[in-house]
Formats: sequence, structure tokens, C-alpha cells
Amino acid sequence: MSTADVNGNEDYVTQPLLLHRSPSNLTSQVAIVGSNLCPIESLDYEINENELFKEDWRSRGKVQFVQYVFMKWILCLLIGFIVSAIAFCNNLAVENLAGMKFVVTSNMMLAQKFASAFAVFAASNFGLTLFACLITAFIAPEAAGSGIPEVKAYLNGVDAPAIFSLKTLLVKIVGSIAAVSSSLHVGKAGPMVHTGACIAAITGQGGSKKYKLTWRWLRYFKNDRDRRDLVTCGSAAGMAAAFRAPVGGVLFALEEMASWWRSALVWRSFFTTAVVAIVLRALIDICLSGRCGLFGTGGLIMYDVTSANVTYHLSDVPPVLLLGVIGGILGSLYNYILEKVLRLYNLINEKGIAYKILLACSISILTSCLLFGLPWLASCQPCPADASEPCPTIGRSGNYKKFQCQPGHYNDLASLFFNTNDDAIKNLFSKDTDAEFQHTSIILFFITCFFLSIFSYGIVAPAGLFVPVIVTGASYGRFVGMLVGSHSNLNHGLFAVLGSASFLGGSMRMTVSLCVIILELTNNLLLLPLIMIVLLISKTVADAFDENIYDLIMKLKGFPYLETHAEPYMRQLTVGDVVTGPLQLFHGIEKVGNIVHVLKTTGHNGFPVIDEAPFSESPVLFGLILRAHLMTLLKKKAFLLTPVRTDISAFKHFSANDFAKKGLSKRDNIEEIKLTAEEMEMYIDLHPYTNASPYTVVESMSLAKALILFREVGLRHLMVIPKISGKWPVVGILTRHDFMPEHILGLHPMLSSSRWRRLRINFSQTDRRV
Repeated sequence: MSTADVNGNEDYVTQPLLLHRSPSNLTSQVAIVGSNLCPIESLDYEINENELFKEDWRSRGKVQFVQYVFMKWILCLLIGFIVSAIAFCNNLAVENLAGMKFVVTSNMMLAQKFASAFAVFAASNFGLTLFACLITAFIAPEAAGSGIPEVKAYLNGVDAPAIFSLKTLLVKIVGSIAAVSSSLHVGKAGPMVHTGACIAAITGQGGSKKYKLTWRWLRYFKNDRDRRDLVTCGSAAGMAAAFRAPVGGVLFALEEMASWWRSALVWRSFFTTAVVAIVLRALIDICLSGRCGLFGTGGLIMYDVTSANVTYHLSDVPPVLLLGVIGGILGSLYNYILEKVLRLYNLINEKGIAYKILLACSISILTSCLLFGLPWLASCQPCPADASEPCPTIGRSGNYKKFQCQPGHYNDLASLFFNTNDDAIKNLFSKDTDAEFQHTSIILFFITCFFLSIFSYGIVAPAGLFVPVIVTGASYGRFVGMLVGSHSNLNHGLFAVLGSASFLGGSMRMTVSLCVIILELTNNLLLLPLIMIVLLISKTVADAFDENIYDLIMKLKGFPYLETHAEPYMRQLTVGDVVTGPLQLFHGIEKVGNIVHVLKTTGHNGFPVIDEAPFSESPVLFGLILRAHLMTLLKKKAFLLTPVRTDISAFKHFSANDFAKKGLSKRDNIEEIKLTAEEMEMYIDLHPYTNASPYTVVESMSLAKALILFREVGLRHLMVIPKISGKWPVVGILTRHDFMPEHILGLHPMLSSSRWRRLRINFSQTDRRV
């Protein structure tokens, strides 16, 4: 049945309305959310058109409609304000925490206290990493990782407990600050997307009795459809705040996150990201006067690579094409290795919290040793006479780190390693620095970043992939620029930008959104044609090997994600070939004891309701009733003494709010409902509360067509009816798990070697499921 709908057992044989078909769907009903194994359920975007809904809809006037629309815009405005404020505070905290660490360490290096400098550097990193891991592991394991796979799965219709809770939000914010400040090779863009989604989900949950936020206007948002739209706006705001890229944020939500999109949602998302951009600009202006500590001038990840003489010709295109190919190959290799590492980490994390924290601390120690030790391998370079900034750099950041060098010299590798990731990217992207870095330093930096970003992701702490991928791509992009040298009109900084674009395209497989984000990052519209070419080539090359990184992580975590396309072999099957049993039915008027028994012995979330004599000459399908609605009826004790259909309007006993979606992480438990023996013998008329117009398909329909219908409409249940009228008017119910390849290929293993599979070059033939 639904995403938690396959708990069939022997007790089913005692039920009067039990239809047996093929064995129950055995695909997993749990997924790894953050670093925690959690049960998952499907979201329901279908409008439940029962008598109660129709009565409530007829009772609404123009005032209620205006209130509903007005509240949508107010919530988008609120999301934009809160997300931008959090993003600013995140950057402020990271720049000051990491900056203080680098300043203290640099001062010790200037005093020739190298051992003490390393001890302070490593201890600071270790402490920050340990703090991030402890609060994540013990308070909110759902906050681990970037959060983008979880948000993407939610927007596809998969819900998990605590994914958007207030506890998760707070740990995500604080943990991300600590993890990024600890010099781990992780980013803050992914956590910001999850943060934005959390804020949107919390503000749009329709109020809270616990916190006395029960404003009547908020009741309109107690449904999955409006929450989905708000979470989409929140994810767009998070990306916009992470890179100060409002248009890129909207396109990111459209291209990568959202499974359902419409023009009204584009408009609201754009409004939300515009608010983010305006508020960030206002907050950054405060820092221009130097009142933000070590935050500097408040650049907030803005890499200025503009140049008055940026021109390129046909001769510059071949190196750009080469960058695209390299980015596609390296991106797919990156995804492949990261997938294997995450599998290994999963085995370690299964042993308990102590092993999770030990793993993270080991990565922190390794990172500190590499960041402090590798610059000693680089030779000191004399400061250029025409340097645009002081050389060597004295202070927190800059292109010319002195490290262990004598006066008048700088260590180019320390300028990359002994900095935050943001400052390393600025150094790589910077113009007029073609002679700053050595070939060996750039190669060493690329290899270290490539593997550190892989091994740092997956620990029990908030960690993103965007910034590590950008800095890794920038390093090999600059190396290609150094090899091309004077044969190209493009400077090395521009090659670094194109390298970042190619690696992002090869790993994340986005095109339009990445293109706009990079343009907004670099403030250089002249690069547009070259970035487009690089992204298209890298994505095309990488698609021949594997999927994008977030899809791979979703599969590893076990989320039943529905793709936009149907696998070719699905066209060879009908829905009747995959629908599973046993199927539990209810009569239009059902005994309370039967309902309680079914709810206790099954995990189904939707049940067909049929009418038989005397209400119908032959069994007919009346509709579908949800588990949550049955629970409400039992709690309210809307019982009848005799099995007769009541003529009393359901609206007199219930309001639409009684059947509204519960708040975040709230689940009803049948065991908590106490009924007497007399009440168990009474009846409930299910007709007023049953969706009388559920989506149905005939059992001979192509499975591929059914998948498209299921996904595009956003269903949780799809009723299957017989092609020829028989004893029962319903064959079964399809849920998203029935469309999963694991289930289909388990029922029909011969399709695994069919010529109707999608073609793709695989690094290995190993199974891709956790």
C-alpha cells in the first residue's frame, strides 16, 4: 500500500474482505535521513474530495480566498528575511572563528614557533569538529550531511520524521558553522538549502498549539501541497543566500530540487530570493565600516574576476572543450569514489555513535596534518614587484602567505591550504596572478582537495559539497590555464572559473542553474558562452558513466525517488503485473472493531471503500479513505448503533480542520485510542469522509503510463480496477514502492538482462543500494 504499506502478516486471513494477489512489496520502508535510519512515508498531494471537503469549499468566500493568497506572500517574505539573516550570521561566524584560528597560528609561525602553531591549529580543528559531531549525533542526527538529498526526496513526495523540525534546524545552523570553521573540506551551501527548507516548513505548518501559534489564517496551509510549495521557495532562498545568487537560487530549485513546478511558484520563489538579495546587501553594508570583526569587507562569496580586456577568439575554444571533457570524466569518477566511501562509512556508522564520532575526529586530524604539512613541500617564491596587495600577507587572508618563508617571500601552497575554502577560491579566481602559483603546488592542491572533499563528506556533521567541488574544479582549471600559457587570451583566473564549472557539471549534472550561479558569483557576463559550452560538454560526458551526485546519495540512503522518465522495460509491463497484495477493503458502513483490528495489524495508509447490498445490487467501488481520517473518526467516536447510512451532515460533527494534515513529526498511534467493548461493536458510516473520486487505472494500462500519471499528479495511492467486471470492483492499490526497480525486477528478474534497459557505461556492476 502506501510508503509504509507492506506489513502483511498471518492475521490477514481472519479478515472478511481480504483479496490475495502476489506477495507483498518488500522494498524498504526506511531510509537514512542525515545519519539516522528512519521510517518514511509518502506525501499526499491529491485533493481529498469527500463530502466534508465539498461543504468546506462551498462555505468559503472571497475574504477567505484573499486571506489565503495574502498569507502565501507574507510567508515567502518571512522566509526570505529569516534565511538571509541566518546566512549572514553563518558567514560572520565562520569568517571570525576560522579567521581567529588562522591569525593566532600565523603569529606563531612568524615567531618561529612551528610546533606550537601546529598544536593550536590541530586542536582548534579537532575541537570544532568534535563539537559539530556531538550535537549532531546526540541531538539531531537528521542534520548530518548537506540535506539536499533529503529535501529533494521530500519535494518528490517522500516524508521522514524530524527532517524539518526546529531541533534539526538549530543543529544544522550551529553544526555547519563549526564544521566549516574546523577546516574540514566541506561547504555551507548544502546546509543552507536544508536550513531554508526547514524554515519554510516550520513557518508553513499551519500553527502550533504547543507554542500557542494557532492564528486562524494559518489553517489554510495544513496540507502537503502548500507545504511543498513553501519548501521549494525555502530551498531556493537557501541557495540564493549561500552564493548571493537570487536568480541562480530560483533556477536551482527548478532544475534540481522540485518535482512539480508551475508559473505561480516561479513568481513566489523569485520574490523570496529577491528579498534574500536585498536583505543580504543591507546587512553587508554594515560590515563595510569594519564593524564585523574579521569578516573583512563582507564579500559573502563574491569572486570578482571582471577585467576590462577580457576577450577570446576561436583559438581559445579547444582548451575550453578539453576542460569540459576533463570535468565530465573527473566528475563521474568523483561520484563513483564518493559512493564507495559512503558505503564504507555506512558500515562504520552502523556500529554506534562512538564509531561515528571517532571517524569524524580521524578525518579532522588527517585534514589538519595535510593542511599544515603539505605547504612545507612547496618552495618559497619571491614577492612580485607589481603585487596588487601586500606581500607577504600579514593577517587572516590574502594571495601571498608567508608561512615558513624568509622576509620578502611567500608560500603559494600555503596561500591555498592555510585559508578558508572561500578565500582559496578567491585566490584561484583572482586576475593578474598568472605567475603566482607553481605547477607542482596546483597539482598537489587539486589531488588533496579531490580526496579530502570525498572523505570529509559523510561524517556525522552538517557538510555540503558545492564549495569543495568549486575549489577542486578551480584548481585543475587553473592548471590547464598554466599549461596553455600564452597560447590563450584567457588568464589563469578565468580558466579556474571554467574548471569549477566543468567539475560542477560533471558531478552535479545541472546546466542552467549552475551557469547563472557562476555568473552571479564572478560578476562577469562575458564568460557566459564559454561556461555554457563547458557545462554542456561535462554533463554529456559524465552522463555516460553514472548519475548526478545527489541522485546517487538518495539511492544510497534508500529514498524511493520517482524519476521524470519511465524505464524502457516498464512499457513491456502492465499495472496488473506489479500490483501486490494482500488488499484490505472496508464496507461503506463498517464495524468499529474491524477498523481497529485492521489499523493495528497493518501499516496501510489508504483503504478502498466498497458498497454491497443493501446499498448496491453488486459490489461497487465507492472511493478511498485515508488512515489518518479513520484515526480521527475513532478519536472523535463518530459511531452508530446500527449499520444504517446516516442522513445527518458530517459538517455538523466535524470541521475541515479536524482532518487537516498534522504538524511536523506528528504521527497518530492507534494504540493510544481507548475504546470500550460496547464501542467496538458499533459502526461508522465512512461515506461522508471517503474520497469518492480517487484516481484509478485499469489493470491493463502500461506501467510506464501509470508512473507518469502517478508522478505528475503527485499521488500517494493509485487504485487499480479490473478490466472485466468480477466479484470485486478493485484489483489493488499502487504506491511509489510499486514503481521502484527493486520491486519490479524482483517480480520479473528476466528484465534485468533485457535489451530494454537504459544504456550507461558503469565503473562496476555492484549493487547500488544500501
